[in-house]
Amino acid sequence: MNIPEALVLGLVQGLTEFLPVSSSGHLVIVPYLLGWDMPSTSFDIVLHLGTMVAVLAYFWKDIVDIIAAFSQTGRTAVARRRLGVLIVIGTVPAAVAGALFEKKFEEVFAAPAEVAVFLLLTGVLLFLSEAAARRIRNIDQLKVGDSLLIGAAQAVAIFPGISRSGSTISTGLFLGLTREAAARYSFLLSIPIIAGAALFKLRHGFSGGNGEDAATLTAGFIVAAVSGFLAIKFLLGFVRRHDLRGFAYYCWAAGAFVILVEIIRHVA
Repeated sequence: MNIPEALVLGLVQGLTEFLPVSSSGHLVIVPYLLGWDMPSTSFDIVLHLGTMVAVLAYFWKDIVDIIAAFSQTGRTAVARRRLGVLIVIGTVPAAVAGALFEKKFEEVFAAPAEVAVFLLLTGVLLFLSEAAARRIRNIDQLKVGDSLLIGAAQAVAIFPGISRSGSTISTGLFLGLTREAAARYSFLLSIPIIAGAALFKLRHGFSGGNGEDAATLTAGFIVAAVSGFLAIKFLLGFVRRHDLRGFAYYCWAAGAFVILVEIIRHVA
């Protein structure tokens, strides 16, 4: 992999990790469509670290406030502690699914055609959640059952092409959360999962597979971090004024395009 490829894939990871269109799916279909080698484990780790930095940088104050609340008293501290506990609870389903099944699912379901089908399903989920949304609950009204359901939706994103943010935000909408509350909880919930995914992959060691040198890895990391930060800022602003149907249409178009390319390549 060269630096231009690293820049493109870093941008893809940063944007699609937080926009509801599936980063894992795009990291399969973009190299496939462009004829590139699949990213190595090392490069994948670096991209995850970049997006982890992005979400930590954007929500650093929220994170500090939640941690500090465990040594404070008062109504505000109680609310922040409760949110921290709900984030931990919501993390459990995806952590278990990732530890037990992630490698297997990546091997079995990472073919472009299968990713395309899961992108189509992501689009359906986004569309239906908007149709059913009541948008009457804020993040401080989350309950334990809500966090488990949203966490279970995050676990389903183990399938490449099922968007993590898309599944969690959509589930939040089904549960009556406002779009902004659903998106904010989704992003906070992503912090331990993104960090855990990077650490889980590190157990296999950090070694290049496609000729990445330090400059290539650094380029991917920086672009993933910057684009991820901008994607979070964009989506939180976007959902205050717009619904998610546009992302559903994108997932349908992207999935249909990949299936069409697969058909043409098999026929040709």
